[in-house]
This record gives sequence, C-alpha cells and structure tokens, in this order.
Amino acid sequence: MSLIDRSTKGVYAIVPTPFHPDGRLDLDSLRRLVDFYAAAGVDGLTVLGQLGEAPKLTHDEAIEIVRVVLDRTEQPVVVGVSAPGFGSMRTLTDQVMSQGAAGVMIAPPAGLRTDDQIVGYYTQAAAALGTGVPIVVQDYPLTFSVVMSVPVLRRITNEVASVVMLKHEDWPGLEKVSALRTAEADGEMPRLSILCGNGGLFLDFELDRGADGAMTGYCFPELLVDVVRLAGEERHDLFDAHLPLIRYEQQPGIGLAVRKYVLHRRGLLAADAQRKPGRALTKTERDEVDLLLERLGRHDPRARI
Repeated sequence: MSLIDRSTKGVYAIVPTPFHPDGRLDLDSLRRLVDFYAAAGVDGLTVLGQLGEAPKLTHDEAIEIVRVVLDRTEQPVVVGVSAPGFGSMRTLTDQVMSQGAAGVMIAPPAGLRTDDQIVGYYTQAAAALGTGVPIVVQDYPLTFSVVMSVPVLRRITNEVASVVMLKHEDWPGLEKVSALRTAEADGEMPRLSILCGNGGLFLDFELDRGADGAMTGYCFPELLVDVVRLAGEERHDLFDAHLPLIRYEQQPGIGLAVRKYVLHRRGLLAADAQRKPGRALTKTERDEVDLLLERLGRHDPRARI
C-alpha cells in the first residue's frame, strides 16, 4: 500500500468505529463501511481519529480495527496514533505501519503553548517514530486548545521532513490556507498537503483557497467527493443543499451521534451506538435529522433513505 506524501490529494473519509449496543466492536459493520466508502469514490480512509472514539479503545481493539480495515481495502489508510507519551505512540505506529498503513496522524497535547513547544513536539515525535513514517499534523484548536500559527506550520514543514500533511480544522481558517499556499509560492516552505476537516463545513471555499481535499467524516462522503471534483457554481450549489445537515452534524457533543444515526439509517451500521461515555439522540433530535434528510432528498436523491 502506498504512503501519503506532500502531494496527496482527494477525500480521506474518517471512519467511525461501529459498536454493538452492549459496547462490543461491530466488525461486520466496519467491513460494510469500508466497502461503502470505496463505492462512494473516496481516495483513502482515516481510522482511530477523535470521532473514531479512539480514546475509548484498548490497544488490542485499535490494532484489530486497523487489521480489519487494511484487510478489506487497497486504498491508503491513515491511522490516528495520538498518545500521552512517545513510547505508546511508537508501539502503535510500528504495528500499524508493518500491517500496511499509509501514514499516521498526531494531534498536539493540550499543554503546548509556545511556538517552540509545538515545533519541538513534532520534531521529537518524528524522531521517535522514525524518518520513514509519514505524519499528518492535526490542527484543531477548538478541540485541543493548541493554536498553530502559519509561522509555526512553516517551521514544522521546513524542519520535519516526515510531516507531509496538515489536517486543517482551524476555525476561522480560510486565511490560514491562503497564507500557507502563499508561503509555498514565495519559497518560504516546501509544499504541504492540506486536507480539511470540520465535517466539511467550509470545504467549498477551502478548496478555492488551495486545499487539496477533505479528511472528515460527513455522513454523505459522496458529497465530499463531488465537491472536490466539481468547480464553480456547480460545486457551490450542491454543497449548499447539504449545508443544513453538515451544520447540524457539527454540533459539539452530539455530532458523532448524528453521524452514526444517519449511517444507521443508510443501512451501514447495525446500530448507532457509541461506547460510553456518549449519548444517543433524543426523539426530537432524531426527528430534526429526519426532516433535514427529507429536505435534502429533494435536491440530492442519495439522501432519500
């Protein structure tokens, strides 16, 4: 399986971890999801991310999930390996890369505050994992409370050769994408692959600003593929039809529940269960999602479920 690099483009779908209602892993649903993403036309997959409920998994469960996904697909798979220490991060990385993963994603620990601390952290992480492991930097200050400025990202890209991709989830962040591409054009940093998250909430304009695609888990990955493929008014018209559901799915605290509910309704998950701690949607919330699906189906027949 090929490795990701600084020219990687397209849609990497964030795969939610399916569970049975009693909390056991649902590997049959996981296989069904992997097949579905391939049919939807995504370019790769990302597992064990924040919305993959990675912190709720044991190490053995994490390895099992990666094994099942890699056995099921020929597409490149990025694996989240964020951990409190480099020892456990290195152990997980060694195991998933030996199985055929395309790279790993690392979120910054919440205690980083200065530019030097952030750059130093990724420098040390790269040294701990080895130079042959491609790294995705997850830039999500709303969740991790670590602010990565453009100068910091320039330094990381220049100084850490194994950092090949930015998962861009800053908000507002359109100007950051533009500034990074300007820095590349001016020769201040080498090219960096930029895939965007936040459920695709700003994807149409992020692509206009120079992003290479999406790395997110919106419950209609077909839309993400279309938005990356299309351009101009056609792109914005299709995106606008999905925006109410994208917005609803992005609510803090219930976003994963919304995503799993829709994927369950689409016949992909046997249950919309989360592993505790977590909560299901209320009846009112389910009714609201159903209304959004009904309205979306008037514009996109794929939502008529």
